[in-house]
Amino acid sequence: MTFAAFSSALIVRQGAATDWRHFTLPSVLYLNTLVIVASSITLEISRRRIATFMGGVQDQDQGKDRTANPARWLYVTLFLGLLFVAGQTFAWLQLKSQGFGLASNVSYSFFYVLTVAHALHVFGGLGALTRVIRKLNRSVLRRSTLDATSHYWHFMGVLWLYLLLLLWMKL
Repeated sequence: MTFAAFSSALIVRQGAATDWRHFTLPSVLYLNTLVIVASSITLEISRRRIATFMGGVQDQDQGKDRTANPARWLYVTLFLGLLFVAGQTFAWLQLKSQGFGLASNVSYSFFYVLTVAHALHVFGGLGALTRVIRKLNRSVLRRSTLDATSHYWHFMGVLWLYLLLLLWMKL
């Protein structure tokens, strides 16, 4: 709901603004989009591996033992999430170095508010991923914990796609 309110405010404010400045989004945001999509893919690989791991099943088709601990895919997802936040930080610093700070113009303010709010939510997802990894390593992970974390993480990815499109169209 927060992002819906911010989106609505952006659209209304832009329509009423005489001081609105359009600007080109930092190109790192497009690379960041690939990073967050890749993190969703690695999380889904992990979910499948964890299901196999928890069931103790051996993959007959490939002749491989897939009961090995699948935490490595969660670590890859965690790394990609951190890389996403680092990319966001780079974009903020890049804009700031060009003189486009938070208080420079209302359009920049919306950019920062939307992307920082999203990054804070991604940090929440990173914390949840860390919790899943700890529980998996201690063999006390519940499938519902992984599923809730996965749904949240995928929602953050879809939300980023929406925000990028909104920012690209409006800023």
